[in-house]
Amino acid sequence: EARRGGEDELRLERFMNNKPPIFKGGYDLDGAQQWIEGIERIFGAMRCLDEHRVLLGGYVLHDEADHWWG
Repeated sequence: EARRGGEDELRLERFMNNKPPIFKGGYDLDGAQQWIEGIERIFGAMRCLDEHRVLLGGYVLHDEADHWWG
């Protein structure tokens, strides 16, 4: 269990080191599309599993987007 926690922390650190874009919500269709494309590039480079994508993606949702995510 402790090992898994360490792996999760390393994965988050690698993700954040890639400087993922932040999404705050709102009605900006172009901004949302750019956010998705930026996140997908990072996930592809990291070879993230779907379960990790959900967790990591939540870290870069702020303001309104974080509210509807939670």
